[in-house]
Amino acid sequence: MSLLSRLAPASLVALLLLTACPAKKDAAETETTAASQPTLPKAPAFNPDSAYAYTAKQVAFGPRVPNTKAHVQTGDWIIRKFKEAGLTVKEQPFEAMAFDGKMLKSRNIIAQYMPQAPRRIAIFTHWDTRPFADKDKEHKNEPLDGASDGASGVGIALEMARVLSQQKDASAPGVGVDFILFDSEDYGYDGSTQGEKKNLLPMGQESWCLGSQYWAKNMVPANYKPNYGILLDMVGAKNGRFSREDLSRQQARDVVDKVWNTAATLGYSDYFLFSDSPGITDDHVFTNQAGVRTIDVIDFLPSGEFQPYHHTTQDNMSIIDKRTLKAVGQTLLTTIYAE
Repeated sequence: MSLLSRLAPASLVALLLLTACPAKKDAAETETTAASQPTLPKAPAFNPDSAYAYTAKQVAFGPRVPNTKAHVQTGDWIIRKFKEAGLTVKEQPFEAMAFDGKMLKSRNIIAQYMPQAPRRIAIFTHWDTRPFADKDKEHKNEPLDGASDGASGVGIALEMARVLSQQKDASAPGVGVDFILFDSEDYGYDGSTQGEKKNLLPMGQESWCLGSQYWAKNMVPANYKPNYGILLDMVGAKNGRFSREDLSRQQARDVVDKVWNTAATLGYSDYFLFSDSPGITDDHVFTNQAGVRTIDVIDFLPSGEFQPYHHTTQDNMSIIDKRTLKAVGQTLLTTIYAE
C-alpha cells in the first residue's frame, strides 16, 4: 500500500487538521475513549503459536503472486484448512487486468462459520503478495514474502476459524462469522516508487484492491448484510501499531471504538493506539461502498507513514511476532463474543 497517492479525498482535510493540532486532539480523545472501557465477555483463547505456524506455511509456498504456482498452491491450502475446521467454503474466481496490462487469474475465498446465524460479522483480509519490493533499495523488482502484508491476516483468520469450530453450542458466540479473503489486492501502481513504469489502466480506475472491487460488485453471499466488517492488513509485525484510520472513523466510528476499547481492556493499547491517522485506499474502501460498514486494522502510523518493512524484502518471517498476532487475534475474538 502506498499513501499519498491513495488517500481518500476526505482524508486530505483530516490530515491538515491533524497536522495543525495533533497533540491536543489525540490527548483529548485518549482520555474520552479510554475511560469508557467495556466489561468483557468470556472468550476462548487465541493461540498465537498456531497463527504463527499458519503464517509461516503461507510464506513457505513462496511469494503468492497471481499467475504463479505458489499462488495456486497457497489458495488451495487455505481452502483446505477452512474446510478442515468445518466451515462452509466458497470460491469466487475472476480475472482482472493489472496496471501493467497483465490479466491476473484470481479468486476470492469466502469461509462461513455458523452460516445459519442471522446476525453476522465479517473478517476481511487479503491473501496475495505484492510482486515487486518497490520500496527496497537493493531488490526493487523482486517479489517479497509478504509475511505481515497478507500472510499474517490470513494466519489470524485461520486460527480464529479453528478456535471457533471447537466451541460447543453453549460456548459459541451469538453471531456467525464470515472470513472473506480478497485476492489481487497488492498488485497496484505506486507513482512514488514506480515512476519508470506506466499505469495502463484507464484514468480514474483504481489499480489496487482488485479482489475487493470485484467482490463489491458481485457479493458472495448474495445481498450480504453483516452487522459490520473488520479488515486486517499487516497485522503480524513486531511492534505493530494500529491507529484509527480516517475512513474507518467516518464510516463506522462505533466499531472503531468497540475494537480499540476491547483491546485496551485486554491490555493491548501499546498496539491499538488511541491516535488518529489519515485515510488510505485499502479493501475497506470498497466493502464500505458495497454497504458493509468496515474498519481497517492496519499497521499504519498516526504520522501517515508505514513501517520500514512495507513493500520491501524485509517483510519476511523474521519480523513476525507472536505477541502482535495474539493482540489482534484475541481482540477480535473478544469483540465477536461481545455481540
